Amino acid sequence: METYSCEKCGMSVNATCGKCDVPLENGHITIDDGSQVQVSKCPSCEGKIKSPLCCGEDMTCSV
Repeated sequence: METYSCEKCGMSVNATCGKCDVPLENGHITIDDGSQVQVSKCPSCEGKIKSPLCCGEDMTCSV
């Protein structure tokens, strides 16, 4: 299972898709202004959510 952790405080979460019950994967999407946003995506149904935040920053994914 993918684990997202906060580099500042050490908080971590495990994230799975509520629809497919498979672990979410780390990814990025490009928005209209050309910048990239970190997301968590389901490899099965391709649903996406904004990656978890902690201490005001995106949590990182350890693979």
